[in-house]
Amino acid sequence: MVILYHRTPFGTTERIGGFEPPRSVLRARAARERLLAWMAGQSLPGLVLTRPGPVSWLTGGLPPPVDRSAATDLVWAVISAASTALITTEVEADRIAEEYRPGEHGFAELVAVPWYDPDAFARAAADIAGAPAAALASDGHPAFGQDSADDLTALRLALSGPEQEDLRALAADAATALEGALIAWAPGERDLDIQARVAAALEARGADAPVLIVGGDDRVRRYRHPMAAGAPVRHLAMAVVVARRGGLHAAATRFASAVPLSADLRALWDRVRRIEAGTLAASLPGHSYGDVLGALDEGYAAEGAPGGWAGHYQGGPIGYAQREFEIAPGRGGSRWPAVRLEPGHAVAWNPSLPGGAKAEDTYLVQAGGLERVTTGPGWPTGGGGHGIPPRPLVLEVR
Repeated sequence: MVILYHRTPFGTTERIGGFEPPRSVLRARAARERLLAWMAGQSLPGLVLTRPGPVSWLTGGLPPPVDRSAATDLVWAVISAASTALITTEVEADRIAEEYRPGEHGFAELVAVPWYDPDAFARAAADIAGAPAAALASDGHPAFGQDSADDLTALRLALSGPEQEDLRALAADAATALEGALIAWAPGERDLDIQARVAAALEARGADAPVLIVGGDDRVRRYRHPMAAGAPVRHLAMAVVVARRGGLHAAATRFASAVPLSADLRALWDRVRRIEAGTLAASLPGHSYGDVLGALDEGYAAEGAPGGWAGHYQGGPIGYAQREFEIAPGRGGSRWPAVRLEPGHAVAWNPSLPGGAKAEDTYLVQAGGLERVTTGPGWPTGGGGHGIPPRPLVLEVR
């Protein structure tokens, strides 16, 4: 069997023996099948996807967004029992048609609308679906009658095989970018320079960083989010990233120290790693997200910090958003604590304690345990066992 790699504007895809479609096509096919089955049960005439995460899911990782901060995409997807179609502006249409190739990804039509008409997208969606906007479901856009955002999130939690492969590749690139930037750190260098290396490494791999936090020394000990401020980092450096490519996200945190960790800081790290271990042990198939939150809460209490999870975001399921949903221990009124983890879910928990210790990696839930996908070459690890792989340690830079 021969594997042929080719470079597209949207990353590396592969064709096995010349016949296997690119992963983006396989991703789009799997998403479309799930959505059509769900829509049949809902008796919906059509569904309109307008936001970057849902659009990337159905398209298999559409080309990168023009505006990386936009809540609404420049490409919308419309799916009905009869067909699927894309809508974009006249500015983007030629590029999408030529480089994304909608037909190969299962879209029968690409409709171009004027960029200067704010209602053109919604009108085109209704025309394509053959139903008024009020009868259509969407991912939360106010122009349409039914908000199905939570249902769509639930449908995409279990990543398909091609999505898992793309997440592994992205997560490895994210870890390599973080770790390479810290390995190259010379004590006294500015936090902005470390941050620039992380960003450059990701951009060179066709990814970007919606979240990128770098800080050091006293600022790491004082703040959970020590945003880079041009300060020199002499003793302890932290780098945090949420990387994005093809609509998927991967999160990781790494620490490096130019001096041996003090006894106090080492003890703090041990406490955080025990909280993390208990949380990960609960993140296995058959457990619910509520079970995981219970383990997280118990972990903080066991380490002498009851309720300590309230001091910082604790992470959660990750995929087509940096957090597919945000939950916290003891909060009612949400559907998410009852959802059970399944093979294919991705999680990135983020326990921390004030003083300079925080753990975060991205894991794929597998039938036999967790797979840490934010892995780079040569970084020290320790612990593991009982379905939990070895986890990153603080790198001592000499």
